[in-house]
Amino acid sequence: MLDPSFFSYVTVMSITPGPNNLLLATSGVNFGFKRTLPMVFGIMLGCGAQTVLAGMALDVLLSWMASIRLPLTVAGCAYLLWLSWKLFRAGAPEMRGKAQPMTLLGGACFQAINPKAWLMATNVALLYSVHSGVLAVMFGFMAMNLPCILAWAALGDRLGSHLQIPWKRQMFNSVMALSLVVTTGWMLFEAVR
Repeated sequence: MLDPSFFSYVTVMSITPGPNNLLLATSGVNFGFKRTLPMVFGIMLGCGAQTVLAGMALDVLLSWMASIRLPLTVAGCAYLLWLSWKLFRAGAPEMRGKAQPMTLLGGACFQAINPKAWLMATNVALLYSVHSGVLAVMFGFMAMNLPCILAWAALGDRLGSHLQIPWKRQMFNSVMALSLVVTTGWMLFEAVR
């Protein structure tokens, strides 16, 4: 049986801003809700896979995590900065047909370098897998994570209709890119400290 605090933790960690949610909102604005769904499900599956990996390899992960934490953070942050640049340079509404949203596989694989996702998966595995079992935690995590990330994709989709004017779209993409840069800087600062 999953502890009630599990649901609270996963909901808070899934709904608060982070790389996944910023990318989902931006994808919703630029591509719409329906075209963002593969990314949503990829993120959910990637987070579920991380939870299983963290739960099954907890002992190894704890000793190994210290040595890979900084390189993983730097790699993830470098990718986030590249994504920030892509967001900043994202086209106007008439460019929608040329660009493509992240795929299911892309969303799932992105979790491998997403420091916030690793933090969530590791904490969930540490706190809940021992008592509830890895599979119960994984399915519970995915069930709680999905509505949270769907909300960000839907928010982006709704904002998209208000951002049809090119300068407004560019302003939104610039703010989201800057938010991702700030998030990345904060993660790098925490990793190095």
